[in-house]
Amino acid sequence: MTPDVLAPARLGPIRLRNRVIKAATAEGMTPEGVVTDDLIAFHRSLAEGGVGISTLAGCAVAPDGVTAAGQIVVRPEVVAGLRRLTDAIHDGGAAASVQLNHAGPVGDVRASGRPAVAPGKLFSLISLRNSRPATEGDIERITQGFVDSARLSVEAGFDVVELHMGHNYFISSFLSPKLNKRNDRRGGSLENRASIAREIARRVRDAVQDRAAVIAKLSMDDGVPGGTWLDESLQTAQWLSEDGALDAIELTVGSSLYNPMYLFKGDTPIAEFAAVMPQPVKLGVQVFGKLALKEYPYRDLFLLDQARQFLPVVKTPLILLGGVTDRAGMDTAMDAGFEFVAIGRALLREPDLINRIAADAGKRSLCIHCNKCMPTIYTGTHCVLA
Repeated sequence: MTPDVLAPARLGPIRLRNRVIKAATAEGMTPEGVVTDDLIAFHRSLAEGGVGISTLAGCAVAPDGVTAAGQIVVRPEVVAGLRRLTDAIHDGGAAASVQLNHAGPVGDVRASGRPAVAPGKLFSLISLRNSRPATEGDIERITQGFVDSARLSVEAGFDVVELHMGHNYFISSFLSPKLNKRNDRRGGSLENRASIAREIARRVRDAVQDRAAVIAKLSMDDGVPGGTWLDESLQTAQWLSEDGALDAIELTVGSSLYNPMYLFKGDTPIAEFAAVMPQPVKLGVQVFGKLALKEYPYRDLFLLDQARQFLPVVKTPLILLGGVTDRAGMDTAMDAGFEFVAIGRALLREPDLINRIAADAGKRSLCIHCNKCMPTIYTGTHCVLA
């Protein structure tokens, strides 16, 4: 029987009020790298607005894994602040999720003071520097960082731990045949390239047991020639499912390193991006922005056709992301076999969208996919039209 997207549901060991997840969208509300009242208010509004889960975006598992200044690095000193955040989300009626990540080659050396770490030497258009090849010591350190961060997150009251395996960040960069040219046990075959993703998932599950749900955000397609594509992503997802460490997999696309707009679809606000960038990146965006930030037409459920190919081969519950904006789209996802939906931009425009949909099944999102919310991640993420 097709589940009701707005009815209570289980995600691994936790109970949810519905199957709607606020997807991780960088908040830009932690200038000192610690929880702020603005961040708490942001997530409280989403919880009170009706989502089943609200996700704290992109917390780094190590100091060299940040993508921007002010990003939270999970460590004992931030647990008390994170507990304030999870308490607020719970008071609003939702479960709290934390997205754990290491930026890998997308790391910003200006923010971290440390070279970015990648499968090999890669030039980053973000930091305008080369990354350094990860040693086995780096891989173990970062893997343990995921484990330690997951433990601390559960201590802070999070119900869900999301492992970021997409967008060419650390885990995804090893999965990518374009970025991973290693000739050791971490390179070559897909089985070798997927070993880090599988190890991190297993070790995080061992660490948190049934105290929290563990999910992963996995790229289906980097949108980059020679990068991860569906055939390999399908196999990786199947392995992750067979390993039994994950309670759900959220499917995504795109490369934060080479093709970030491939995920978002819709307008590309070049002028707005340039306005918030430091020099010389600002000049680069102004001159080369249309080449680097490609534009893709938006349509509702724009990842559905790709994501539905995972349904026959992956037993782990799947989360549909991408252009979910109304009850009809949610029901389409449920009918197709997805067990959860994730929403990002539409909830920035209307944090109470789910309550509105519950009251009126014909309610349409006000989001116009102009993507002008994206440059606001540096100053406090918000819809510029709200």
